[in-house]
Amino acid sequence: MKGITTFIISDILKNRIVLLYTLVLCGFSWSIFSLEDNVSKGILSMLNIILLIVPLVSVIFANIYMYNSTEFIELLVSQPVKRSSIWNSLFIGLAVALNAAFIIGIGIPIMIFIAPKTALVVILAGILLTTVFVSIAMLCFILMRDKAKGIGLSIMLWLFLSLMYDGLVLFFMFQYADYPIEKIMVILSALNPVDLARIQVLLQIDVAALMGYTGAIFKKLFGTPVGYMTSLLLMMFWILIPYLLSLRLFKKKDL
Repeated sequence: MKGITTFIISDILKNRIVLLYTLVLCGFSWSIFSLEDNVSKGILSMLNIILLIVPLVSVIFANIYMYNSTEFIELLVSQPVKRSSIWNSLFIGLAVALNAAFIIGIGIPIMIFIAPKTALVVILAGILLTTVFVSIAMLCFILMRDKAKGIGLSIMLWLFLSLMYDGLVLFFMFQYADYPIEKIMVILSALNPVDLARIQVLLQIDVAALMGYTGAIFKKLFGTPVGYMTSLLLMMFWILIPYLLSLRLFKKKDL
């Protein structure tokens, strides 16, 4: 398993798309913090990239890589290697390589320009989101034999979690604005990994204070050490559930 994982990581890191992805993230992050005097505004600008671009690239690249590695996977399955070891190696390889690109491209500039505690939260949010969407991409790969359908499903899930989900929550909020739905809004936000990452970063720069009573509830529930650990636990569920489902299907799949 260790040899397969090392091979996958080195293969991905040599990929030109990953190198370009790292350079683009690096260019964005250095330019934002160099041109922006206000650190909080710089974090908000970086947050848009972390919440939209990073998950999109992660889910598309991981999905394409899996489909392009179909023959390699079939070769490994024909060898005396456990299927779980093969799947673990693919997941770890993709997650480590894409997170390395994220840390080099965004993590290093953030550590230089932002306070250590806030920087750690922002970097951890990006790492968890990358891993979540790698897990989702692997589930889409195992569900769909056709490459176009698999990539399309991945993009649709990204659209739903990153854009459409918030629209549905806002629609719900406007429809029931006359009722005390703040706690329900918090629960709905907690069910989305992108919203969880957004809330944790916003709490670090006190932007939640501008959101009124809902922001106060966010701070009360997620701003404490227990709340932060709860949000991390929810993010881990978002990583584990799609991954374990894909692993179970891969063990039974006739290649």
